[in-house]
Amino acid sequence: MSDNNPDSSQTHNLIMSASIVFILAYVCLIWLLGPRLSEVPHLPDQGAGWYFWKLSEPTMWGRITAWGGYLLHQLANFLIIYRAQQLSVRPVESGGIRYSNQPHLLNLIALVVNAVFVILHLIQTHLWYDGLAQDTHVFSSLVSVAVLLIWVLLMETPRRGLFFGVKVPIQTEVLSFAKKYHGYYFSWAIIYTFWFHPTEATPGHLWGFFYLLLIILQGCLFFTRIHTNRYWTLILEVLVLIHAVVVARLQGSGIWPMFAFGFGSIFVITQMHGLGWSRMKRGVILVFYLTALLLVYRERGFSKVNEVLRIPVIDYLGVLSLTVLFWGWLRLLRTMKQQ
Repeated sequence: MSDNNPDSSQTHNLIMSASIVFILAYVCLIWLLGPRLSEVPHLPDQGAGWYFWKLSEPTMWGRITAWGGYLLHQLANFLIIYRAQQLSVRPVESGGIRYSNQPHLLNLIALVVNAVFVILHLIQTHLWYDGLAQDTHVFSSLVSVAVLLIWVLLMETPRRGLFFGVKVPIQTEVLSFAKKYHGYYFSWAIIYTFWFHPTEATPGHLWGFFYLLLIILQGCLFFTRIHTNRYWTLILEVLVLIHAVVVARLQGSGIWPMFAFGFGSIFVITQMHGLGWSRMKRGVILVFYLTALLLVYRERGFSKVNEVLRIPVIDYLGVLSLTVLFWGWLRLLRTMKQQ
């Protein structure tokens, strides 16, 4: 079927619509089934660094099903990514894949496989409850997703720069390496985080699962036009702001402005550039952002405004760190080949 065929776009739109409906239905199902988990025994909250939603006494089957489900889910996605990369280097006439509006059979397989595993995780929660959180630290899931978002900042630098649209000198081979292998890391980060949490129905969990499933959907749409659509990918980046603010408000820690204006800073400094918006439009957004910041911190106290810098500093240092890491790895490989 030709990429220019209207039927291709219709099929693509149908798959996207059905996937979004599935995600919304899944989140609603978590919410509807939430009261069934109200009697699950937990240990008392022990403050920062403690994950509350795990059994007070872990069970063998809880661990087996959580880790077994995660590993099978992860392996299935790695195999799909590997197969997609194999097909990407073939000529089209020999069954190779190129970006188009027409989903490939492998896209459909990825969607079905991931749908099966996310449903299995919901069932697993209601039968044995525990996720990977029972055996791993809460920061492991947070850091894995943070690195994913930093990786995106790195890959998008040729299109939108890093600081107000200004391009930064990153070697082409580093960018090529980041793009070639990002699927494996993204798959690990998201699927690990997905199985880290039981499917609880708190607002934070609901927002989190909605966000994770959107990124899983993105991972299933490789080689389709939507996968590189700049507005769709921007939505996926910016949604972390909403999730972080919701969780912070629910925790009552009072640090929600750090997330709101921290991720907001990333948006006005980097993410809104490369979209083709006029300088005036970007200027209006920047003025709106600065006005909101001043209003919030006039009440909160300007002595705390430094917290706005924490996320941008971490992210931009993260881009630098990833760049150096990839460059060092490529240099090491090149040196080893020469010996």
